[in-house]
Amino acid sequence: MGEHMKVKVSLGQMDVKIGDVVSNLATVQAMTAEAAKLGSDLVVFPELWSTGYDLKHAADHATVTDSGVFSAVAALAREQNIAIVGSMLSDLGKGRFGNTAVFFDRQGNSLGEYSKIHLFRLMEEEKYLTAGEWLSLVDAQWGKIGLAICYDLRFPELFREYALAEASMVILPAEWPKPRLAHWLTLLKARAIENQMFVVACNRVGQSGDNTFFGYSCIIDPWGEFVVEAGEEAILLTAEIDLAMVKAVRSKIPVFADRRPELYGKKNVVD
Repeated sequence: MGEHMKVKVSLGQMDVKIGDVVSNLATVQAMTAEAAKLGSDLVVFPELWSTGYDLKHAADHATVTDSGVFSAVAALAREQNIAIVGSMLSDLGKGRFGNTAVFFDRQGNSLGEYSKIHLFRLMEEEKYLTAGEWLSLVDAQWGKIGLAICYDLRFPELFREYALAEASMVILPAEWPKPRLAHWLTLLKARAIENQMFVVACNRVGQSGDNTFFGYSCIIDPWGEFVVEAGEEAILLTAEIDLAMVKAVRSKIPVFADRRPELYGKKNVVD
């Protein structure tokens, strides 16, 4: 039944003030309240929305995922009766820090967490963060949902793993900067089309250091069409999606039945 449910999704496309957790949390609280008023089931925020790329001070910001700003988000989900996803700096122990997204349901329970497995060298993530070691498939009330973060979008293997595990949607918080808008839109569409799933992507806006972020948060359906798309301004974007479309598209073009996994892999490449 879950996979046939309609889901109302909001995208909290926001500017992020570097290192200012209090201000960023206030923005998220206001946007979440607005999404709840609209009757949304889920609200998604950008990557590292609570701090931005203040990685040099990760030790000051990071907490375990059941305390600090993570606890504040869990309380917000409970208070507003809405599921919330976005990534924040987490304390992985032993002086290690992760870029971690947690799926909080409308009761404020964590249904799963995911630490970014592909670290982005262009923003020096590998200097300050530890890559995650596992994928995260959330068993939400609407069906199975995969979690990914920003740079992960360039790795189709991750999305294919989620699709093979019967995910009907992947949620992607991001801080994707100019000038790579064409990459952002093309890759989001490709991941949706090749895996016949919804891709829900929330990018930030504003400037941080040398980087300017263009937004263009969007939801793309399993045909690769935009359900909704933002521009470059801070905005709460909302749309309803029908997850039954995933099954319909997968039946129409049976990509997964036609895969040849026994031929994929280095040993089968002919020089």
